[in-house]
Amino acid sequence: MHLAPNLIMNDGRAIPQIGFGVWQVPDDQVTAATLEAFAAGYRHVDTAAVYENERGVGEAIARSGLAREEIFLTTKVWNTDHGYDQTLRAFDKSVALLGVSEVDLYLVHWPAPSTGDYLQTWRAVMQLHAEGRARSIGVSNFHEQHLAHIIAETGVVPVVDQIELHPWLPQTPLRALTAELGILVEAWSPLASGELISNPVIAAIAAEYAKSTAQIMIRWHLQLGNVVLPKSVTPARIRDNIEVFDFVLTPEHMAAISALENGHRTGPNPDGFM
Repeated sequence: MHLAPNLIMNDGRAIPQIGFGVWQVPDDQVTAATLEAFAAGYRHVDTAAVYENERGVGEAIARSGLAREEIFLTTKVWNTDHGYDQTLRAFDKSVALLGVSEVDLYLVHWPAPSTGDYLQTWRAVMQLHAEGRARSIGVSNFHEQHLAHIIAETGVVPVVDQIELHPWLPQTPLRALTAELGILVEAWSPLASGELISNPVIAAIAAEYAKSTAQIMIRWHLQLGNVVLPKSVTPARIRDNIEVFDFVLTPEHMAAISALENGHRTGPNPDGFM
């Protein structure tokens, strides 16, 4: 069993560099999958209100035998709950479902710019942080202009920006800005929703290391400095996705994977997503 190393966020708190993503995992399956992840060494779980599986994640935490302090728990406020008061109510609902009194990281899931409410949503998230109920606070799917707006208006810099990021979409300009601002990047869809699993370039590299293509891509993320959130409900793949600390990709292999960039998204563009 391997535990992922920690990265330090701009508020001084540590976050495990590999997290267990549970997007699209039904509530009646997520408890077993999360318990499998804990057994494999994951100590970071990433859920969201819209995933509709917070109750099952909370059950896994309760049944894990791990101290609450050992688990880094993230959830997120959904677009339909944007606004100051709505966000506070949404948080109360999430922690009730999770069976916890606070979360380690609370994120604004999408900027949903057409609603015009994400600044007030961010102010509510700041209030939750001030109360100690959200130990760290950040955003998800925020582009440069969204980050600039909330920072200019509040002076509070998110600890992370969770964005779609994989070899087809390495988000180089956005990662440069977040690095300048001291914001860690978390990668969702780190394997391009499985679309890159059979990529011949990655497959050839995987053969050289006797690793899976998923392990190669996760290692690529780690060496870029990303927090990475692979998802699976298959026990063997859950274990494989964290067994990535016994090899290092060469600079040439890193460059070959990065050269796959073509701008393809597996999810929506945040600039127009409601």
